[in-house]
Amino acid sequence: MKQRRTTCVTFRWRRGLLGLGVALFALVPQRAALAQALPTATGPGAYVIVGGTFSDFQADYGDRAIKGASLYVDSNLAWRFGIETEARRLTYAEFGERQSTLLAGPRWAFHPKGFVPYVKLLAGGGRFDFPFGYAYGNYFVVAPGAGIDLRLGERVRVRLADVEYQVWPGFTFGSLHPYGVSAGISFQILGSSRTKMSK
Repeated sequence: MKQRRTTCVTFRWRRGLLGLGVALFALVPQRAALAQALPTATGPGAYVIVGGTFSDFQADYGDRAIKGASLYVDSNLAWRFGIETEARRLTYAEFGERQSTLLAGPRWAFHPKGFVPYVKLLAGGGRFDFPFGYAYGNYFVVAPGAGIDLRLGERVRVRLADVEYQVWPGFTFGSLHPYGVSAGISFQILGSSRTKMSK
């Protein structure tokens, strides 16, 4: 009789443990589902920015300051990565010399809002108009650069500084290396303007 009671108690104890195990097993997926972290950030998707800048460069031809303007378009697949296309014309103070470039290449940003630092590597064509309109030449140009934009609201950015170092390797009188800084403003014309970031 004592053995029968022990067996009965053991069976009830095991059945209780089994029931508790099933209950816990049923609760674990629900608790895990509830414990999943919500996304901490949503950044903008694809978007297009159009801007213009004033440029102040140091010329390698004639060793003097040259000034001009540029237009640029940033076509971004996401906030971090895009393609920058840039058209710039720089004019010498005298004799009619000009340096004009049309460049494009990848651009990487390091922050989605506020101050937006970035780096870029552009390549394309350059045209040099020689003094007094005697001749001009077309050349290949490579231009690494970096800068910082300031986002003002959802659509407007101020380009605080864009530093660029150009290399014209096939220039007529030896490789040309103009460098300088630009500043200006841009507007987002297409795409998402979502900028809710928790960090």
